[in-house]
Amino acid sequence: MNSLPEMLQIKAIEKNRQSRVLVFACSNIEIDLLPSVFEALIEIGYSKRLDLVLYCRGGVVNAARRLMHLLHEFTDHLSVLVPHHCESSGTIMTLGAHEVIAGPLALFSPIDPLLNSAHAQDDGTPGAISAQDIRLFGEMARNWFRLDERDACVQSLSMLSGSIFPTTLTSFYRSTLELQEISEQLLALQMPEESIENRSKIIDQLLFGYHSHSYYLTRDELKEIGLKVRCDPEIETLIWDLARWISSVIGSGLRKSPEDSWHDTLIATADVTHIRQRQPGTISTDWIVSSAP
Repeated sequence: MNSLPEMLQIKAIEKNRQSRVLVFACSNIEIDLLPSVFEALIEIGYSKRLDLVLYCRGGVVNAARRLMHLLHEFTDHLSVLVPHHCESSGTIMTLGAHEVIAGPLALFSPIDPLLNSAHAQDDGTPGAISAQDIRLFGEMARNWFRLDERDACVQSLSMLSGSIFPTTLTSFYRSTLELQEISEQLLALQMPEESIENRSKIIDQLLFGYHSHSYYLTRDELKEIGLKVRCDPEIETLIWDLARWISSVIGSGLRKSPEDSWHDTLIATADVTHIRQRQPGTISTDWIVSSAP
């Protein structure tokens, strides 16, 4: 878990880009991480250019939104550097950056809301249902079963209400509206010069333009839909080395047995690394702190 080589890599990125760097990696973005990120930003101090090395597989949308607004409080220019995983709420975070610098293995995803199933895989149902699964049910009824539009709408609503509690459907609808609003709010930080209409087209593509929440988007695909995404060959090796370090430290899958503790969050600057440790069977956490000599 020695972080000295990685701290030197962070310093190398700072020297190359004339910026300050914050590494933020987690199994799940959550609101409880805000104080730790805030303390790391205080350690860095206000900077004209701040680079966030981001590594995550999703999390709470409102936590992602709040994190991006917090980061903007500490810089004039925020860049998100993505070496590998940056899915779901991670992709949402990139919308709020002035620019996104992505490595060749960067993984992004659509941002449609998901509903986790309590009966996942016990009865053959999927582990999670996407808003798109519900939204496209009527279209499926028309295209596959040749129902006319009116019948498809009526029968789809009846079947869905019989399988999913009606207020859950409403909650799904509200979550989609909220996600649209948050995404448009963040994208306005990246593209203030763009019209609301053009920004909405980008958000609609990320919400509704793909057939699977697990469809992995490349940096080129994000650039094609209009986001400010580019590559930087001079730092690709450095950020990939950081990704390798992160993947060797973060994740419950690294445990030798279910009884072992694991690390779910890493927050690092060029001077200090904070790693959150979890214990099985408890919600309590401990932070392991290491400093550069």
